[in-house]
Amino acid sequence: MSCVETFQNYALRSIGLGERLLPKTDFTLCDHFVLIGSGLIWNVYFAVLALFFGFFFATAIALARNSRSAALRKPAQWYIFVFRGSPLFIQFFICYEALTLLPKNGIEINLLFTEITAGTRWLTRAWAGALIVLFLNTSAYTGEIFYGALRSVPKSDLEAADAYGFSGWARFRRITWPTMLRLAWPAYTNEAIFLTHATTLVFFSSFPAWQQKGDALYYASYFADKTFNPFVAYPILAFYFILLSLAIIGAFGLVNRRLNRHLPQDRRAAFRPRPALMR
Repeated sequence: MSCVETFQNYALRSIGLGERLLPKTDFTLCDHFVLIGSGLIWNVYFAVLALFFGFFFATAIALARNSRSAALRKPAQWYIFVFRGSPLFIQFFICYEALTLLPKNGIEINLLFTEITAGTRWLTRAWAGALIVLFLNTSAYTGEIFYGALRSVPKSDLEAADAYGFSGWARFRRITWPTMLRLAWPAYTNEAIFLTHATTLVFFSSFPAWQQKGDALYYASYFADKTFNPFVAYPILAFYFILLSLAIIGAFGLVNRRLNRHLPQDRRAAFRPRPALMR
């Protein structure tokens, strides 16, 4: 099978399109790149949606964390503490067990958007359940980042806003929020990179893949098991994630320049994201 045929047959296999049966023998580099790249679609899906929805929820969490009202501040503090204090893999496990075992035992969970019963099996699939866990996790980390930036907004900026007659929502939208984002953006870029890497943990979680079509690590592990050689599939997987990291740095760098466009050139801090080795 030529590389073009391999691409036609397997490029979209992870979403149920193309050849159903995986190659069994005579694996080529093209097979590795195409199938692992196909699985990367799911990693991008998890990262993009979790970051998109988590961004707005994290803003609300940061505002609640900064609130003078204990009724808002305390729940936000405990939410951040719980999700930052526990391993992401354990969060996957607890969430899956809650979504499967509790309804089976007659305990129904009433959420704002739906009620979890024995009939809501779609929440136990990776495309929904794992996404919820990643969303909650990144919201906690990002909320703490935004809270720190919110506390670092210069008082002179707020005083200037008051002098110009800005108050309430107008002051937050035009002064506080943009300044908060400008201060938090380098750290938030690191969080986006880390979350993208953390999507590989979905493979180890209990959430089953859609139609058993897995993510990038699923295919890399398949090739490593079949060939007994992990030094081909896993470096290819790492190569893909390095490309994703470069894409995130480039995209977030454009946003960073947009956020700092009003500053003189000599006052614009160099954008140097430093991904943490440990979290």
